[in-house]
Amino acid sequence: MSDISFDTAGRHVLGLGCERGTPPAEVLALAVEALRAAGIAGAQLAAIASIDSRRHEAAILAVSSHFAVPAVFFDAPRLEQETPRLKNPSALVFARVGCHGVAESAALAALGADAELLLGKIKSAHATAAIARIGLHKA
Repeated sequence: MSDISFDTAGRHVLGLGCERGTPPAEVLALAVEALRAAGIAGAQLAAIASIDSRRHEAAILAVSSHFAVPAVFFDAPRLEQETPRLKNPSALVFARVGCHGVAESAALAALGADAELLLGKIKSAHATAAIARIGLHKA
């Protein structure tokens, strides 16, 4: 689990994956769509999470800035540890980055063992998003 601050509102993490150079507007639109699909507001986010190879990706950083939450990043071996909990594992993603999912895995990794996926992976043309939440007893 990362050093993310939680309170009664901010108990969700938005996991994001994207191809290099994906326009920030595309990833932000996907993030907004994910929040709407999960029935939560941006104020309920504690962080944005992704794979460490996207640490400097403008689109990921733009979403973090837009929602005024930190961005946290994990290496592929850490994300691969989340594979048993994924709703949508992908052999293609594994072949490309070394883990079976980025958006779902990163969201879960950020929250730790007690996290659950609220929204499994959704896609845009060049990005993925998923939302995990920490159990109510964790706030």
